[in-house]
Amino acid sequence: MLTASDLAYCVQQIINAAPISALYALLAFGYSLSFALTRRPDFTMGALFAFTGQVFIFFTGFGWTALWLTYPAALGFGAIVALIYGVLAGGVIGWKITGPLQARAPTSVIPASLALMIVLMELVRIAADSRDLWLSPFLNQRFILWAGGGFPVSVTLIQSLEPALIAIILMAGALYLARSAAGRAWRAVADDPLAAELLGVNARKVVVLAGLATAVAAGLAGLLASAYYGSMDFGSGLMFGLKVVMIAAIGEQTSPSRCALGAVVFGLAETFFGAYVSFEWRDLAMMGMLVVLAVTLRRESRL
Repeated sequence: MLTASDLAYCVQQIINAAPISALYALLAFGYSLSFALTRRPDFTMGALFAFTGQVFIFFTGFGWTALWLTYPAALGFGAIVALIYGVLAGGVIGWKITGPLQARAPTSVIPASLALMIVLMELVRIAADSRDLWLSPFLNQRFILWAGGGFPVSVTLIQSLEPALIAIILMAGALYLARSAAGRAWRAVADDPLAAELLGVNARKVVVLAGLATAVAAGLAGLLASAYYGSMDFGSGLMFGLKVVMIAAIGEQTSPSRCALGAVVFGLAETFFGAYVSFEWRDLAMMGMLVVLAVTLRRESRL
């Protein structure tokens, strides 16, 4: 029989799932923007996710210790620098590495993206002098929403603000794709790039802008993840990137909104598996589930 304590525990897990589900959704939305045009899996987004998060932590610490900024100012300084670095890195990678590879040797994009992750990881490690950097907790005020059944249901300020912010970004992005001329050009190139070119659409420009939008999404997700967890490592970037690629492979890869919705469902399932089954086996079990679903639901299409 379901008790008040059981219900409270379930509600708490839904609250706990909100931030991670929102991060998956933002990454999936951004990944789909580029994949719809290139039709090639790419783990570069995971590298940019981890790189931006680590740069955010590094420059926040630099602003606090070297520039003597207040902590809120140091956070703002770190966030601005991290987004600039992340978008610049994404632009250079797309222009000089993954773009040419996709045109000449598409299958080499995956190992190239893994190599890029190692390069970016080493750059940040050298800059940080091989030290693990952590952010001091902030926006962690705890609010009790319900104390029924002896199990208090609580939420922190950052736990509620981050999903709300990401939801606003995703709704704005979906609305922009649906209503703007740029969104219509993106859909035209995603459907048939040659036909779009014949109708006057600059397909190359659309691909470049979509790549920059993907880099922005990865950068924002890395920044928000670091702010929420207090740290970032490239193992997390690889895992997040792999999960997003698999989530997109299961559903409609060329629909950012559907990819984001699928990522939210995955985040909920992952949280509930860790809470009710096993936290230690969570990643293995969820990745196994993604592989099985990708194989059974795989759709053949003309690329």
